[in-house]
This record gives sequence, C-alpha cells and structure tokens, in this order.
Amino acid sequence: MRLSKGQKIDMTKGRSLHRLVLSFGWELGRPDVSVDASVFLLSANNRCERDEDLIFYGNPHSTDGAVQYTQDGSGRTGALRVSLDRLPDRIDKLAITVSIYESAKRGHTMNDVTSLFVKLQDEDTGTELGSYDCGSDVSQETAIIVGELYRYQGEWKFNAIGSGFYGGLEALVAHYGLELEEETSEASEVASAKLEEGRQSEELTAYSSVPIAQEPVGSQIDLRKQAVAITLQKKKLANVVARVGVVLDISGSMQTQYRSGIVQDVVERLLAIACQFDDNSTLDVWVYDNEFSRMPSVNETELEHYVKKQILDNPFIHKFGRNNEPPVMEDVIRKYTVEEDSSLPAFVIFINDGGVLKSIQKVITRSAVLPIFWQFVGIGDSSFEVLKRLDTMKGRIVDNANFIHWDRIERVSDEELYDKLLNEFPAWLHEAKGKRIVR
Repeated sequence: MRLSKGQKIDMTKGRSLHRLVLSFGWELGRPDVSVDASVFLLSANNRCERDEDLIFYGNPHSTDGAVQYTQDGSGRTGALRVSLDRLPDRIDKLAITVSIYESAKRGHTMNDVTSLFVKLQDEDTGTELGSYDCGSDVSQETAIIVGELYRYQGEWKFNAIGSGFYGGLEALVAHYGLELEEETSEASEVASAKLEEGRQSEELTAYSSVPIAQEPVGSQIDLRKQAVAITLQKKKLANVVARVGVVLDISGSMQTQYRSGIVQDVVERLLAIACQFDDNSTLDVWVYDNEFSRMPSVNETELEHYVKKQILDNPFIHKFGRNNEPPVMEDVIRKYTVEEDSSLPAFVIFINDGGVLKSIQKVITRSAVLPIFWQFVGIGDSSFEVLKRLDTMKGRIVDNANFIHWDRIERVSDEELYDKLLNEFPAWLHEAKGKRIVR
C-alpha cells in the first residue's frame, strides 16, 4: 500500500507480525549534504523519558535489543529493525525521523534532499506492508517526523506524518523532552533564525493552498452563530454572558493543522461561541509551545486570515517547539482575574494534540476558586492520559475542567462541536454560583 500524508494503517491486526523492518532511502541534491535517521522511543505522554531511548548513529541499539538501526556507507539508505514483541510496555510509540547534519552551520535544508521514502516490511516473510514517499511534503525544514509506529487497542499501527521541523536533530530532541547541551541549543536557535523567512513563506503558501471553508467567511460565521444559539437554548444558557478565550497549541506536531487551515477554521467556529456569549463579541486568543504569546483578540471584522496574519505571518511568535502549558495558563488567569477582574465567568477552550505536562493539574486545582472554566479539546491520536484524569482530580471546590477528544476535529459537524464543548459548562456555572465563585 502506498500511503499518503496523514494516512494510518494496521501493522499487526489480522496478521502474525513479530519483526518489522522500516527501510529508508533518499537522494542528495548536493554532495556535501549529510542526512541521518533517528528513532525516538516514546512513553504514553509522547515523551522520550531516557537518553538511551534515542536511537541514532551514536546509539544504534536500544538497551533491550528490541530496536536496531543501521545506515550504509553511502549515506543514502538505512534500516530500522523492530522486534514488536520485545518492546517494553513503557514504550507506547516510536517516532521515526530524518534530519540534516549540521544544518545551521552548512545552511542545508530539505530542499537539498529528494526522493525521501520509507518502506515497511515483515522481516520474517519479506512482505512489503506499505510505503510512504514524504519528500514532496517538506522543503525549507531541516528535520522531519517521517511517521510514527504506535500502539492502539493492543495492536500496532503506522501513521504517515511527514511534518517538518526547523533546527535539525536538536529541535527534535527538544520536542520530545530530552535535555539539550548549551551549545546544541544555540545551534538550534541559529538554524531556526536562519530559516525563519523561508519557513514563513512555505507555511503561507501551504496554508493558502488547502482552504477549509467553502463559503465566504461572513456567511459561514452567521450560520455558526445560529448553530450556537440553538445549542445555548437546549442547554439553558441563552441568557448567560461570559468571556470566551481559546488557547492554541503551536508545538511542532501541530504544523500540519496550521498549514492546512484547520486552526483557522477552529478559530472561526469558536468565535461563533464568543459572539453569542461575550458582551463585546470578541474571542481572546493565546498560542503556546515552550513559550507563549497573548494574541490580539479577534472579532468578525478581523476574522478573515486571522491565523495567517497574526500567527504564521508574525516573526515574533515562537512556533513549533515543545509543549509547556502552565505558563500560558497562568497568563490566562492573570488576564481574567487581575488585569480584567470581573464577576463574569470565563469559558476557556484549550486546543492540544498531546504531550500535556502533568503540572497543569496544579494550575487547575488552584484556579478552582476562580471564575474560569477550562474546556480541553484533544485532537489527533495521542493517548491524552493527563487530560483524561481531569474529572477525577481531587482537592477542588468545584469541578472546573472538562476534556473531550476528536481524532479529526475538521470532520466534526458544528452541531456536534458546540454540543460537546458546552456540555459541562452549565453544571459548572450552577455549582460556581452556589459557591459564590461567580454571580
């Protein structure tokens, strides 16, 4: 099977597969370009928990021997061998990546690499199970997450990702939670700065080439406001006034969602809620990776191309790093309880695709006495173990957080989206009023 970007296939379901081989290959457009493959062995929270769980040319074998990587002398092919039945339970996912060696120093990008592919084979029988050509999906990047091999309901699946990073292997190391040495971190920053201009151009081109909305923005937002109004009537929220904010994950794994227009569409759909709830019909916006930015609030007048103009087109916004939720959550609290102290409740929608830090639980617990309700939305196929435990957290005066998950949020109807988003907000409002947290 020839895979396309974003496609998932079963590896073990319906077949007896014990040893898998992932064969890599690429062509070099310049003789001085050096490409390396690496594999991150990840826990259920999408983190590489140990240094030895990074498999690359300097550490070609996992400690248990379940994963082995070899690369031939030509520098154009490599093979990853995985004994699935020997992988420890603590390993939930294998992220297969390719990066350019010393990209910052040499000024090389994926434009210098062609015909990049991966083939998946049953090592025992030699049967080819699938292949993915991902070279056309990247250009200015210096590292790629080619795909992920992951557990799902007791079976193994493969996801063709093809998402690029800027900063080479160092950026991938940081993204998956390993510590960087100081000189490595500096090299990553140099690479990111050097490629910023090209990156933004590539992002905006890809962004505009795959529009989500098929109708003019004006007519679409009007329809969505009507859908919200119906939902508010059903949930007895029609007369509620609340401030509405959205916090958008902009870590490295979210690049596809930004480029394809999915994030812009999310902002448009959530603005419809703000138009019905908020006293000034505006949606407050934050973005975060390992840093955060408080964005200009958006209304109907400024909605069109908001994500492109204010986020992707903004060189001062930190993009596509690793997750760090508590600082941006603290800023949300600061805005709604210090800078704009009000008796009005705040309904905060938190969009994330996995890898949430466990320390958010302390922030949520501390904010339970504040007029803020946290509605977390997981997108993609991560396990979301931290977010799944929100409802059972102890030590809160009220239950001030909820979690819902959609693998493909762009495929969810407006009616379902608004119904699920607003499902627990009424109960929190009632309880918060009883505790005099809101009036």
